[in-house]
Amino acid sequence: MYLATTDAAATATKVTRGRVGGTVLALGAVSLVTDISSEMVTAVLPLYFVLQLGLSPLQFGFLDGLYNGVTALVRLLGGHAADRGGRHKLVAGAGYALSALSRLGLLLAGGGTAGIGASLAADRIGKGVRTAPRDALISLSAPPDALGRAFGVHRAMDTTGALLGPLAAFALLWATADAYDAVFVVSFCVGVVGVLLLVAFVPGRDAGAPGRDAGAAVRPRAPAARQPRVRLLAPFRAPAFRRIFAAAALLGAATIGDAFLYLLLQRRLEFAVSWFPLLPLGAAAVYLLLAVPAGRLGDRIGRRVPFLSGHAALLGGYVLLAVTDSGPVLLVGVLLSLGVFYAATDGVLMALAGPVLPAARRASGMALLQTGQALCRLLAAAGFGAAWTVWGARPALIVAIAALAVALAAAAALLPGRNRKDR
Repeated sequence: MYLATTDAAATATKVTRGRVGGTVLALGAVSLVTDISSEMVTAVLPLYFVLQLGLSPLQFGFLDGLYNGVTALVRLLGGHAADRGGRHKLVAGAGYALSALSRLGLLLAGGGTAGIGASLAADRIGKGVRTAPRDALISLSAPPDALGRAFGVHRAMDTTGALLGPLAAFALLWATADAYDAVFVVSFCVGVVGVLLLVAFVPGRDAGAPGRDAGAAVRPRAPAARQPRVRLLAPFRAPAFRRIFAAAALLGAATIGDAFLYLLLQRRLEFAVSWFPLLPLGAAAVYLLLAVPAGRLGDRIGRRVPFLSGHAALLGGYVLLAVTDSGPVLLVGVLLSLGVFYAATDGVLMALAGPVLPAARRASGMALLQTGQALCRLLAAAGFGAAWTVWGARPALIVAIAALAVALAAAAALLPGRNRKDR
């Protein structure tokens, strides 16, 4: 069983308990700025594809799943490349830079569907490349018993950007009379700022010691023996990781995706489509408020409990969409459940998996976990879109409720309990 605990980590725990290290804060700042850039563009995509281009729910589900699938597959390459020689910062930086450049692609596409699709694919590739190395840097920069808090702080800063991005796009479109080119230009400039923050404030190869602060002095490195080649599937040797992977994959296969929830809300409540881009802000606000408390709770009682509870909250949101007709209750309840879901699962899952992976395979293991979950969500998005097209929205939602309930029960049996493996 892999345990990322050493004497150095124990010493770091004494030093960093009660605060978050500079590396985590620097990566949080990079994610905050990058999310402002990306969310300025992506907030209106469901509306654009379904209402303006006239795609069916099946077509939209396929496109949404395809883009998520592209992200998932390149995560494996990003994680593997980062572990080869400890190039976490370099690989993450390449991903951030590619996402920033994709905004120029949107500007040059001129409204062409093919150009927009290629630019969005480039953005998702950049996101996929950077995610696992970034999460590995966070995991390697915090002591094992504070991983939940470290990921919670990072996700809270990341979500702040997700809140500000749609607001910035909304303000720009209002000020420029719907000039989408202005949104793309500003988004590109903000993305470049994120890359510069990474280069300037996130330490590179020496950031791998647990608890290492971004401002700490860098000691000369002694000559090291040649590192063994990192094998892509090596993390599956750990039984605890296999159980975590299986649970995350099952739950991912029963998660229909945010965009469908927002489209269902818009159709049920029949509000003006101009308000559609603001729907993610409600869920993001809840996520922002609860990400750090959920991470700290996981550090104290075990990360299994908040992870499962987050999916139970999502199940409650599905049920509300199926049975409730009250507009205010439906709107508040669904956005609240979605925010709780992300706060209790996103960073918590990485904190749950981190200690069962050795440092040399941390990025690869996290990439495998994220990829498996994302590919299962691809299948869920395509399946729900097909069910909606063939049967209608309500029968498809009932099937999704049953699937998530079964997956939640299976995940509860699979995940390791509160012991040294999930701390």
